[in-house]
Amino acid sequence: MNKAKNTIQTYLSQVGATLADLPVETIERIVESLREARARRKQVFLLGNGGSAATASHFACDLAKGAINPGKPRLRAIALTDNMPLLSAWANDTSYDDIFTQQLENLVESGDVVIAISGSGDSVNVLNAVRLAHSAGATTIGLTGFDGGKLKDMADLCLVVPNNCMEQVEDIHLLLEHVITTCLRESE
Repeated sequence: MNKAKNTIQTYLSQVGATLADLPVETIERIVESLREARARRKQVFLLGNGGSAATASHFACDLAKGAINPGKPRLRAIALTDNMPLLSAWANDTSYDDIFTQQLENLVESGDVVIAISGSGDSVNVLNAVRLAHSAGATTIGLTGFDGGKLKDMADLCLVVPNNCMEQVEDIHLLLEHVITTCLRESE
């Protein structure tokens, strides 16, 4: 039992230290970008793989419902991870590397926001989506961890969680989406 207790205490301590090192100014800039998208009635697309796909779905739900602020337009949030038939069709007929770009091709417009979530920052399908979003004139936001990977330099705005444990990076991404949603709901 002592080993489990030590693991738990170490894990929680590491998450706490990482939270203390998050760049608050970058989080504020992400909130402002989403405020602007809401005011201009632009769409917000979210994407990622694995645990990041789950976070993208959760984030889209929270943006569409949890960020409702009476008297303000509602956010138009869509998780590109949620349509499994479409994802598998694109993966089968083209390549898994194109599952998000092919969806964005139909939907993204100038001024929209694309939030790309990748723990490593190096997922090819996520990077391809960011490239397409740029070519369409969308704003791109990255959530990543470790050293930020390629996403760090590709996204217009990127928050790199300063941690090298994938589980902890994913924990903090989920916490960040809740903080961002809370800010949007409570904004003036």
